[in-house]
Order: sequence, then C-alpha cells, then structure tokens
Amino acid sequence: MHRTAVGFPNIGLQGFAPKLAKGEITSLAGAQDDAWHFQISTPIQPGNSGGALAENVNYAVKSSYLLSFLESVPEVAAKLKEAHTKDRKFEDVVKSVEQATVLVLVY
Repeated sequence: MHRTAVGFPNIGLQGFAPKLAKGEITSLAGAQDDAWHFQISTPIQPGNSGGALAENVNYAVKSSYLLSFLESVPEVAAKLKEAHTKDRKFEDVVKSVEQATVLVLVY
C-alpha cells in the first residue's frame, strides 16, 4: 500500500511551499505492535509530520483512529466531508490535500 504526505519540512531551508513525500506502508502496526499506528517508508522530517524519531523508522496514525477523534469534536465533525479519491487522478488528490494542509509555526 502506498502513502503520500504533504507538509512543510524545514521551512528555513526548503521554503514555505508545501512538499510531497511518497512511500509505502511497511507494517500494519507501530512501535511495540501498537495498533493505532502503522510503519511507513515515507521520509519523516523534523518540523514536518514527525520530529524526534529514530532514523529510517517512521510511523503514522491510522486514518480510522484519526477520523474517530475528529468526529468526537462537534465543531470539526460538522465540517468533515466524505472521501472521494478512488475515481480521481493522483495529481488532483494531491492538490486537494495541499489546500487542506497548513503550516503551523510554534515559537
């Protein structure tokens, strides 16, 4: 299975434009067989979607758990839309994801 991520890694060096990273799901469980996560080969960069992780060992939250969390927040649940990516070109899906991705700076 493939995984795609859009984010803002190392804005000081790479700038403020969103970046696309592709990878594959390499395990259906995370660290210590954690069922909430899965292991991915997508590079995780500090300041992007990861942070202080072991090099070349990357994990992501499974969308089903994330969706359950988002649905538990009434203000967010009302804004959720049904996914419809199966009949769309990859490039169009990436554009949609870029429009829903924001840079958060913490000082």
